[in-house]
Amino acid sequence: MIFASDNWSGAHPAINAALSAHSAGMATAYGASDLDRKVERRFDEIFEREVAVFFVGTGTAANSLALASVNRPGGVVLCHREAHIVEDECGAPEFFTHGARMAPIDGPNGLIDPANLKREMARFKPDHVHAGQPMAVSISQPGEAGTLYTPDQIQAIADIAHGRGLTLHMDGARFANGLVASGLSPAEMTWKRGVDILSFGATKNGCWCAEAIVVFDPAKATQFPYIRKRGAQLFSKTRFVAAQLMAYFEDGLWLEMAAHSNAMADRLRAGLAASRNAREGWPTQSNEIFAILKTEVAEKLKAAGAVFYDWNVPHGMPDLVGEDETLVRLVTSWSTSEADVDGFCERLG
Repeated sequence: MIFASDNWSGAHPAINAALSAHSAGMATAYGASDLDRKVERRFDEIFEREVAVFFVGTGTAANSLALASVNRPGGVVLCHREAHIVEDECGAPEFFTHGARMAPIDGPNGLIDPANLKREMARFKPDHVHAGQPMAVSISQPGEAGTLYTPDQIQAIADIAHGRGLTLHMDGARFANGLVASGLSPAEMTWKRGVDILSFGATKNGCWCAEAIVVFDPAKATQFPYIRKRGAQLFSKTRFVAAQLMAYFEDGLWLEMAAHSNAMADRLRAGLAASRNAREGWPTQSNEIFAILKTEVAEKLKAAGAVFYDWNVPHGMPDLVGEDETLVRLVTSWSTSEADVDGFCERLG
């Protein structure tokens, strides 16, 4: 009954097999192998256009280097108040951008409110040097609260960003989960709605260690090879990242794993709805659930072997949790079983 994080899950057997298959022999290093090039072309097919792709090892690197690539002196990144780049990157985006600041934007259930974004953007006057200058807007899909932006919401945010000449970055650490939940194509969820750069995550969804930065206009990525090298993310044996991603995309495996993960989350939601000791904090659409449990019940579940994280109550929701209650996050993965979910729900009561 492990619901701590999809980072806890192992690698899918097909991913392991691909790593083993490509572990023998010689291959050109530093991203120039035939396999690297083949996977790069696969990204073109998936996104229905030519893109520039750069493999990296972690989601933190993907987000940080993506933002570093659009840095400006006195740069400011506008993002949700509870975005991963604010709460969980240990200052890495600020470090790799050499001091860019994160400007938090409010919005319900982990999503930027376009009106709030527009209002905050107006605080940065182009002729007011002391405030610095916006350089990007960053959204997460799915967001940290397990919710999804609609295509129209993404477009609205893109219009605001582009109206000020800013890049729209999408943190897609759980991109496949969002894709399956939304029913959209990769193109429809990104560049067709104005996304300029995507942090494409695969590690949480069955890979061993495979992330990528996707730039939807290759002409804007000419300096990225140097940014990645300087950021210590140019692996000599990039074929091992490419091998994972090749297997990941083969026969739709990535979407199959995400669909299973989301289905297990739906099963868990049903169990919470039937429980007298728990309720959802707010509706979610992906493989993350935020549940309010009786504190006594939460402790009993942990004692019975369930693993999950207590979670901070989001800003603007001070009355969400009662004195005898605890807000927790429950995350399913490609390897979560029905038995895991049912065992948890039975003990939940």
